[in-house]
Amino acid sequence: MSRIDWGENLNLKISMLPDSPGCYLMKDANQVIIYVGKAVNLKKRVRSYFRDTYHTPKVAAMISHIADFDILLCESNLEALCLECNLIKEHKPYYNILLKDDKHYPYIKLDLHESFPRLRLARRMESDGAKYYGPYIGASAVKQVIETVRDVFPIRSCSLSFPLKKPVRPCLNYDTGKCLAPCSGNCSEEAYNEMIRGVLSFLGGDYQQVLAHLEASMKASAARMDYEKAAVFRDKIKDVKGLMERQIAIRTDLSEQDILGIAQDGLDAMIQILYVRGGKMLGGDHFSLPGEGGEDAGEVLLAFLTQYYESGPLVPRNVLVQTLPRDSQSTLEDWLRQQKGGAVTLRVPQRGEKHDLVLLAEKNAADALKKRNARSTVKEERTIGAAQNLAGILGLPSYPRRIEGYDISNTQGVYSVGSMVVFIDGESAKKEYRQFRIRTVEGANDFASLHEVLSRRFSHGLQEKLEREAAGLPAKGGKFSDLPDLILIDGGPQQVRFAREAILALGVNIPMFGLAEKEEEIYLPDQEEPIRLDHHTPELQLVQRIRDEAHRTAITHHRTLRGNAFTHSQLEDIPGVGPARRKALIRHFGSLKAIRSASLEELLAVKGMNAPAAEAVLAWAQTNHASPANPHLPRDAASIEAQ
Repeated sequence: MSRIDWGENLNLKISMLPDSPGCYLMKDANQVIIYVGKAVNLKKRVRSYFRDTYHTPKVAAMISHIADFDILLCESNLEALCLECNLIKEHKPYYNILLKDDKHYPYIKLDLHESFPRLRLARRMESDGAKYYGPYIGASAVKQVIETVRDVFPIRSCSLSFPLKKPVRPCLNYDTGKCLAPCSGNCSEEAYNEMIRGVLSFLGGDYQQVLAHLEASMKASAARMDYEKAAVFRDKIKDVKGLMERQIAIRTDLSEQDILGIAQDGLDAMIQILYVRGGKMLGGDHFSLPGEGGEDAGEVLLAFLTQYYESGPLVPRNVLVQTLPRDSQSTLEDWLRQQKGGAVTLRVPQRGEKHDLVLLAEKNAADALKKRNARSTVKEERTIGAAQNLAGILGLPSYPRRIEGYDISNTQGVYSVGSMVVFIDGESAKKEYRQFRIRTVEGANDFASLHEVLSRRFSHGLQEKLEREAAGLPAKGGKFSDLPDLILIDGGPQQVRFAREAILALGVNIPMFGLAEKEEEIYLPDQEEPIRLDHHTPELQLVQRIRDEAHRTAITHHRTLRGNAFTHSQLEDIPGVGPARRKALIRHFGSLKAIRSASLEELLAVKGMNAPAAEAVLAWAQTNHASPANPHLPRDAASIEAQ
């Protein structure tokens, strides 16, 4: 299916769409919202609009006017659906014409002023003193919840008006345990109201009592081998967990809130504000703060709050913040009250519903920051621009196109490995990575290991470069022939000195520096004083990425070798002894020691063994009586398996 070029801004946003539920707002060239939609998966849904495929006339007309779009992430499909309802009513987009009616999502209504109250479906909330729960995704969902509640709480479902003139005969629901039959006088109003308190607790989100009852019923049915009934209870448990999803997009307390979350990446920060008005989430805004990615998140939010709410009318009744500096909350709350000229509550929630709202704001902030960083100007600043700045700091004559980073990893000198990672134009080039198994160094000698790795890398590189040039081929196409413009060593001045000696011995003179992890200081050869870079700069972020990638690659390779050694059996080295015979030998003798001590007759007694295989085992045993010389090597995997 072909793609249309929608321009750099839209193409970038399309490529960065997340796999998350949420709402999308389509905008025209004047930034007017022309359509609001929801999606279980924003990536799949929104991308479908921008493919060169058939669309209905209405959708095609809407697409022709799209110049931009925004998204709001949600935690669930139900939140997205409710938020869509709010956004449509707020913005009245032109192409949501079919959704402009007075459609309301249904609620569960419980009128506590009624004698022996019952659960009912309500299409809208009214100021009648009743309790409302929801909204739900349609009437069928409401009916399922009511049915689930009645499985545990035997409340009445009839339309009788209480008090009755005289008791009546109870219906079938009483016989099946789904009603206490207050109509027959079998249940007092006090006992019924006690049960209603449990219903209120369940509908308010505390449904552990219901789940416990259903789980006990499921286990009891399974114990009686009544598996069909157990499956029914299992499905009801699933329904309860799914349908009682806590709501964020619509509230019933008519609250007015701003929710602030922050995301940082070491360089920049992004703050997201979500607006709740009249108990409904109506949207949000995000604000980019360049250079604030390495600062304390609470300090950044505090500085932002005092600037954003400098205008009093913007201050809402409630403000929820992800974090604040210690001892600043009370002072900031007083300042907000002064700006508003009225009551303001400032909270930094740590758990519960309000904490969920803050996490939602943080999630949207992270998404907005990710999109900002992917823009071409920001990307260039962090890659090529950072490399150019680094060249000036290190005194290089030209821009380092190819930077190679090196690190060593071992465990007490065992399975020592070296890594070479490559960054081209400030971005990792993973196809150029190389890994080295240390051959000539014994023990944990990182300096000598580094010397070996660089000697081998540049020996291969110089030889391959000569061969390719003789064949009329460019140097860049070889495995080692594309030499770096700059070398980064994970370590301080001593590591740099050994690395420098290695390449100079080969006649190579390439600029080199080390990055010491503790203070993030840069060390140059023959220079005692290190260079200290501002932690907010893209160039330090670049060298940190190269150093961390070299470290990660070395550690990963080392762990792979170590893991392979633990799973390698010495029996694998015996010719003629395959997996089946190895297994049979271990099962028969129990250990490698017993196998080494076995006679030819004992070996032939093992199932599957023949004379050539037994003789091969004997020959192996004669040369392997001693235990491994290196005490750090793991025990043989076959012995471990036998134990």
